[in-house]
Amino acid sequence: MSLDHHVPGIVDVAAKAGVSLSTVSRVLSGRTRVSDALRAKVEAAVAELGYRPNAAAQSLVSGRRSTVAVFARNTIRYGYAATLQGIEEAARAAGYVVLIAVVESADPDDISRAVNTALSHPLAGAIVIEFDKVGVETLAALPPSLPVVAAAGARRAAGDTPHAFLEDAAGGYEATRYLLSLGHSTVHHLAIPATRPRSGRAWGWRKALLEAGATVPPIVQASYSPTSGYDSAQKLTSDPSITALLCGNDELAIGAARAFQENGRRVPEDVSIVGFDDQPFARMWMPALTTVRQDFVDLGRRTFGLLEEWLAQGRRPADSAVTPTLIVRESSAAPSQERATA
Repeated sequence: MSLDHHVPGIVDVAAKAGVSLSTVSRVLSGRTRVSDALRAKVEAAVAELGYRPNAAAQSLVSGRRSTVAVFARNTIRYGYAATLQGIEEAARAAGYVVLIAVVESADPDDISRAVNTALSHPLAGAIVIEFDKVGVETLAALPPSLPVVAAAGARRAAGDTPHAFLEDAAGGYEATRYLLSLGHSTVHHLAIPATRPRSGRAWGWRKALLEAGATVPPIVQASYSPTSGYDSAQKLTSDPSITALLCGNDELAIGAARAFQENGRRVPEDVSIVGFDDQPFARMWMPALTTVRQDFVDLGRRTFGLLEEWLAQGRRPADSAVTPTLIVRESSAAPSQERATA
């Protein structure tokens, strides 16, 4: 018994229908009119064979490349996954196929491997999720002949690559101003890794403190996970003068809250904690987390929209940016009277 399961192709459809390859192409593309009789023959052959055109075949038939590569360091963490969701939804609605290329690290060999694998496909264009150093380096490695756009959090000056931004510096600025308005003398910052100096939520935090004439404490550097937030916050929990903490994401905020609570510091009575991103669990936490809402799904849709505009019009589109929104919940409050007067 043969184990060879032949996948039908366009040649098989033509042979089954008894027509030429060009006739099958005209029927499948729908761009050139054919007689009803020929169309019926081709459609019957397609149905009988169970033929499903892949992206490469569709490109040959329609003359339009229909695959978009998306480069990302991570596909599981919230911001990456939600951005990918937005890209995929928008691409599917526009008739494109998404190829996800995971870049393992910023090592040149890893980047080259991911780029070369993606470029082996007939790409219409590419998207880079530029949330980290890997994204920055991947963007620089892509050929200038390929239409490429990027999704990013930290806004920067316009360049050769169109970007969709989250304007997270504006979010950091707004969250810090809010905490200062409650009466906190300053705000400490538990930071995620930055893609560029003088950008992102940490830069917005710093700007708000400087404008208010408040002390700018040293940044406490963390990674992305709740464990990192917990471990990094241990450096702060014994200092009673710390009454407000802005965290680089909601996961850090949850870990930091645990560290403060274990050390006898109540949230928000003793220390206000504000997160970033508004992940689905943020409002369910006890106390519900004040945070900066960033719409990553919309970011993905906007990013694909830039690429689609470029492909349709043949010229680079302008950058797109949306300002995040501060969501006030239970984890932030005015400092207690005894601490405010200490």
